[in-house]
Amino acid sequence: MALYPQDRVSVSPDNPLLLDGAMGTELHRRGADIGLPLWSANALIHAPGLVREIHEDYLAAGADIITTNTFRTNPRAVEKSGTGADWRKLTAVAVRLAREARNSSAHDKALIAGSVAPVEDCYSPEHVPPDSSLAHEHGLLVRALRDEGVDFILVETMNTIREARAAVGAAREADMPFAVSFITTGKGSLLSGEPLADAVKTLEPLRPSLVMVNCVSVLDIENEFRILRANTDLPCGLYANVGSPLRDFDHGLQRDADDSVFADKVRTWLELGAAVIGGCCGTTPETIAVMKRAMNALKAG
Repeated sequence: MALYPQDRVSVSPDNPLLLDGAMGTELHRRGADIGLPLWSANALIHAPGLVREIHEDYLAAGADIITTNTFRTNPRAVEKSGTGADWRKLTAVAVRLAREARNSSAHDKALIAGSVAPVEDCYSPEHVPPDSSLAHEHGLLVRALRDEGVDFILVETMNTIREARAAVGAAREADMPFAVSFITTGKGSLLSGEPLADAVKTLEPLRPSLVMVNCVSVLDIENEFRILRANTDLPCGLYANVGSPLRDFDHGLQRDADDSVFADKVRTWLELGAAVIGGCCGTTPETIAVMKRAMNALKAG
């Protein structure tokens, strides 16, 4: 199934793609401020060169998809920040930096995914606003990403079915190809308590190009991926954390695994039929590089 309307790149288990690692935790690792509520979007104001550098490093590591630093450029988050920043301008900067990185890369055919996250805290499903607000706010960000030239919309880290459906609806209304990814407990349910199987079945009729799980420990995500595969005929993917979030420890993670575990998992994930694999919180360009080497080794036989 194509992510590009022009069919330039297809997403299929026969042609698996590698999605970049985490922007937010990588910014933090390199010394940038990722304080809430802007989180990674702070760097669009104070360290845009670092954002571009990280995109470049993920591309050099072999990423086939890079994700715009727009996880927290939605109007609600920017207004809460009190910085006086314009969410549209931050979104435009984020897309521009990704495009500049791709244009300067040897991997200039890579896809640029426009990140659309929950409008509130992705770990707090109880804060999801009413449907009317969701439709309006996701619509604003999706249209801005479209107008700035992303290749597809990545509705990611969705913690409720309701918000996932609203964000996907915005992408459909904007006539953009889109993928949707859920954050789960690692035990078969979204953070809202809704079964992952129900989430997939609810979104499947809207025909995303890809359904995924993300922001789950590398040790737990395989179970969630199996649930995806069992409940849809759509292409499926996953991008995992190095461990479990420690929300009271300076944006840290309880590390469950090192990069060698990601490399070892590549064969299993591809054998299970993953069309896209990659990294989420705590992963680095080196994580992506070792995954790319593992993918290349499998292709070489």
